[in-house]
This record gives sequence, C-alpha cells and structure tokens, in this order.
Amino acid sequence: MQIGITEAHLKNSISILSSILANEMTLYIKIRKFHWNVSGQSFMELHKLFEGQYTQLEKSIDEVAERISKLGGKTIGTMKEFAELTIIKESPNQYPAQKDMIKELVEDHETVIVQLRKDVDTSADENKDAVTADFLTGLMEAHETMAWTLRRYLE
Repeated sequence: MQIGITEAHLKNSISILSSILANEMTLYIKIRKFHWNVSGQSFMELHKLFEGQYTQLEKSIDEVAERISKLGGKTIGTMKEFAELTIIKESPNQYPAQKDMIKELVEDHETVIVQLRKDVDTSADENKDAVTADFLTGLMEAHETMAWTLRRYLE
C-alpha cells in the first residue's frame, strides 16, 4: 500500500483504531444494557436518550472498522478481543439507578475523550496520518456532545 504512510505507521494507526473499536463496542453494549434496564420516573426519556446514543455508536463502530480496512488492516470482531483492548470498565450483574447510569456513562465518555485526544496527537505527529487524526477528532467531538447531553441530567 503506497499512500505516503510507512508500514510501521500504518500498523500503529491500525493498533490505535483497534483499541478505539474495542472502546466503542464496549460502550455500545453498556448503553444497550442501560437502555434495556432503565426504570423510574424518567423511564421513556432516558430509554430514548440511550437508544439515540447507542444508535450513534453503531455508526461510529462501522466507520472505525472501515478505517482499519482502508489502512490495510483486519478488523477485530470478537467479545474476547474487545475485552482485551478496551479501557471502559464493565459492571456485570449490576443494575444501577437512573442517576448512577448517567454518571457512569458520563465517566465512560470522558475516558474515551481523553484517550481520543492522545490518539489524535499520536496519529498526526508520530504516525503522520492526518486522515486518521481528523477522523478521530470528529469521533471525539461526538463523544463530547454525548457526555454533555448526559451531564445536563446531573445538574
């Protein structure tokens, strides 16, 4: 593949994107779990909010996987691989109350944002991969918006 990025830098970009894919998938699954289990006074509003967020993540998951393929990589696709690469914490057998769900999701989005910020810099500066850096910037902006929306429920 001759696109002006060295083989080593392509591998680094693919590695970064694979970790991002794992984070997106893990967060997607967590939001689905909360969507399925939310209850209480604001049930329908939060049910729809969570649905909107996991639907948005579905699109970004596919875009991350396609970016990996565009760079010549193979896309991971098993729960084991996602679990090994994600930085998102899961809570098996725990079903938090509405407010705790929101707090947890805000923290998760913020965790992703911090990692994406580092990955943008690495992609641009070290890997000389401006397209991936730009792509990740857009992804970071989407997570900032999702976090901001959730944060408003906590005020």
